[in-house]
This record gives sequence, structure tokens and C-alpha cells, in this order.
Amino acid sequence: MNDLEIRPMTVDDINMVCEIEHHSFSVPWTKDSFYREIVTNNFAIYHVAVHDQKVVGYCGMWLVLDETQITNIAVLPEYRGKGFGERLLLHAMETAKSKGGSIMTLEVRVSNRPAQGLYEKLGFAPGGIRKNYYSDNQEDALVMWVNL
Repeated sequence: MNDLEIRPMTVDDINMVCEIEHHSFSVPWTKDSFYREIVTNNFAIYHVAVHDQKVVGYCGMWLVLDETQITNIAVLPEYRGKGFGERLLLHAMETAKSKGGSIMTLEVRVSNRPAQGLYEKLGFAPGGIRKNYYSDNQEDALVMWVNL
């Protein structure tokens, strides 16, 4: 885990981030969506995790005033279970806090117990349900939050 580098995402990372998206989500974001996030969205902060010179994960968030919303976080399937997702989220939490964030929220599928376990480990607590949140199957989202 010591050979994991976390750095700001660049336009050159978009193709690899989209590959991670396609392996992680049933409705992946497009290249254009990521481009707009990192080039034109002044509220967006995105980082990638690099292992052996390969982008293996990423995390995005929006920081508006003191409130931070995780937009997405994912790790390539073959790199899951190695603590990379945890390192990415901890990095996001520290980044948000250093920029004045006092609270962080995210949504997670109610069926995604592994992700919920990670979030709980890092202090996130359930805050409510967004009914029919996911467009692919109308699954509910669990809203989780943590004070930074």
C-alpha cells in the first residue's frame, strides 16, 4: 500500500478513469462528464490513485462553502480489498477539511454493503434514503454523512 500515489486528476487520466467507471458502475459517466468536472467546474476536486504507474482508482467531490459531496469513488476490481479505496476517501476527507469543509456526504446503493462498511469505518453515519435514486434499476440510495 505504500507504493500508492494519490494526485490531482488531469485530462490525460480521463481514459483510464472511464475504464474504471465501466468496471464499477452500471451507468458510467462519460469522458465529457469528467472533462467538464476537472476543466470547468470550480467546485469539483478529483484525485486519482496510481499504483505501479497505472491509474487504479479515483475519487471526485464537490466542495461548496463548507459542505462536501462525494460524486464518485471507484477502484479497478483487481485492486479492491487492498485499502486503495480507503486511502482515496481519507485523502478526500483531508483535502476537504483543509479547504474549509466541515461536513461530507455521499450516496451509496442500499445493496452495497462492502462500500457502506468502509464508509462506516471512516465515521460516516446513515442520514436518510433517496427513493429510486439509481436510474438503472430504481434502487434506493442510502445517504451517509460525516463531520470533518
